[in-house]
Amino acid sequence: MSKVTLYEIRDGIAVIMMNNPPVNGLSDALRAGIMDLLEKADKDPAVKAVVLIGSPKAFSGGADIREFNKPRNKPDLPDVNDRQDSMTKPLVAAIGGFALGGGLELALACHYRVAAPRAQLGLPEVKLGILPGSGGTQRLPRVVPMAEAVQMMTTGNPIPAEKAKGFGLVDEVAQGDLLDFSLNFIKTRIGKPLPRIRDMKPKIEGDVKAFFAKAREEVAKASRGYPAPLEIVGCAEAAATLPFDEGRKHERAAFARLVETSESKSLRHAFFAERQTTKIPDVPEDTPIRPIAKAAVIGAGTMGGGIAMSFANAGIPVMLMDVTQEALNKGLEKIRSNYGATVAKGRLAQSDMDKRLGLIHGTINLGQIADADIVVEAVFERMDVKQDMFKKLDGIVKQGAILATNTSTLDVNQIAAATSRPQDVIGTHFFSPANVMRLLEVVRGKKTEKGVLATTMKLGKTLKKVPVVSGVCDGFIGNRMLEKYGQQSLFLLDEGASPQQVDAAMAKFGMAMGPFTMYDMAGNDIGWEIRKRRYQERPDFVYSRIADRICEQGRFGQKTGKGFYKYEAGNRKPIPDPAVDEIISQYRKEIGITPRQISADEIVQRLVYALVNEGAYILAEGIALRASDIDMVYLTGYGFPAYRGGPMFYADTVGLDKVLKSIEGFQKGYQGQAWKPAPLLVKLAKESGRFNG
Repeated sequence: MSKVTLYEIRDGIAVIMMNNPPVNGLSDALRAGIMDLLEKADKDPAVKAVVLIGSPKAFSGGADIREFNKPRNKPDLPDVNDRQDSMTKPLVAAIGGFALGGGLELALACHYRVAAPRAQLGLPEVKLGILPGSGGTQRLPRVVPMAEAVQMMTTGNPIPAEKAKGFGLVDEVAQGDLLDFSLNFIKTRIGKPLPRIRDMKPKIEGDVKAFFAKAREEVAKASRGYPAPLEIVGCAEAAATLPFDEGRKHERAAFARLVETSESKSLRHAFFAERQTTKIPDVPEDTPIRPIAKAAVIGAGTMGGGIAMSFANAGIPVMLMDVTQEALNKGLEKIRSNYGATVAKGRLAQSDMDKRLGLIHGTINLGQIADADIVVEAVFERMDVKQDMFKKLDGIVKQGAILATNTSTLDVNQIAAATSRPQDVIGTHFFSPANVMRLLEVVRGKKTEKGVLATTMKLGKTLKKVPVVSGVCDGFIGNRMLEKYGQQSLFLLDEGASPQQVDAAMAKFGMAMGPFTMYDMAGNDIGWEIRKRRYQERPDFVYSRIADRICEQGRFGQKTGKGFYKYEAGNRKPIPDPAVDEIISQYRKEIGITPRQISADEIVQRLVYALVNEGAYILAEGIALRASDIDMVYLTGYGFPAYRGGPMFYADTVGLDKVLKSIEGFQKGYQGQAWKPAPLLVKLAKESGRFNG
């Protein structure tokens, strides 16, 4: 008998306990163990019924996705489900914690389901670009109304036990001890007919054809770029129109197709990449962590307020400091307004809003942050301003506190040098809005102590961020790559493209928004300030001057009602502006360019490959620890489409030899000197290699 399953008999009832921490993943060994014990219990005349149970925290988190595209040992999960269906004795799933994916499919193949009050049940496979592959699409609509079943499977969102009972997915919500309740429950079913979900009729009424036509239309709108949701609708339709076994064949064929798609491979890459970001080769897992019981944020602007909200959302008291009462009051009111909007949308209870606001305190006295365990500086993005603030913090804040800068481009080592404790200084680059965006670039300075890095990474997870380590360089990982992206986007305008043409091409590729919509949203004056600095520091770095011309006319974007687009009052929808076309046309004449037609494919390649090429430099320099970290930066902070896996994974999918060939072609075109193929890209392309292993 496998060590990952435990077995005992209590008063004539066999208890099969899954014991494969942390989530009872259905590995080869666990599936085999369950199969053997089902067989043993069914054949034992002393056993009258069977309880299948996991731990209080997890019934089962489902299949081990690391087995995809690899040979798997028998029995597979459908084999286990078949054995469940053939049981001659009542079988109940006792669900504690969660039953997700294959875990819920395991429970669905039992005759009955009992769940702990706080249990969650769901089929989240769609989030990995696949679908429930062991009868889930066929069984769920037989116990849950079809509309709700389709919703559960195409969104992947779990439902709580009480809601599951209301749908019919759960027979009872346990009171008291889950195992004791389940034992008592199954005793009352001994000797009664065994209800198999496979024998039930799907829960759908009315015109089946019309229902699925509407479902396809709605799902297609909500799932642009993702093939799995529509395949799930097809499987649900098979459940409604075909015998159970035929429906399962349809499901298995759809599953096999999806597993091989680039979208699914990309989503699975992202799943594992996110879990890799906290693994730092020279920082052991047992590195001592500094306690973070109190936080402080310097600067009550949009960024500082969002950072303060992030701390409060995690239950950490935070002091928000600004130099004037007016600025502080404005920041605190914005925080209250943000929480109020979330409450109004029904996404936060008023009591939770009050609790979080109670954790945020304001001050204009820097001395009041002296006892903070971490101070995050979010003042104006200028080196002299930040160094001056860190000198002050060094003299005020207690020893052992972490001093963090939210700089998005500046040298963390220079900022740290303004203090007598550079070992306690680190970069924490939050992304706006900081209370929403998941990415946190954690910038490791030359003298940053390992415990400070480990503590900040752990804090990032506590704040529900995806912390990614970056070395020190101008722009770190994300903004350094973005500069190349921006450079090419403006060159495309020089050559003949319009802002709306570039944005449309990138939106079709899957980006959350195109570059010019993004510039207008962020504020064109921010990029202008960076370019002014670049003109002095790096005169060799060539830019189109179109963005400067835009800014010279006060067109800073949404906040001024005009930028690369114009905006109506109270509306953020970008509207093409003939005045911008004229600015671009005049600049082309100024530099002697005759506009040409540029295809959407060229736009996508130039912008994405600009990211990839700079990413290869960043990887080779050790600024990023691994290619998948770069992918996570762009997936969680820059709107790169998840179904493409991030820029480096996307390049792997295209083929690095093809990427290099395109870049070499761009070198022969307009401003070709801006393209210098990264040596790592050249090397891997020649070796038929990949950035991601």
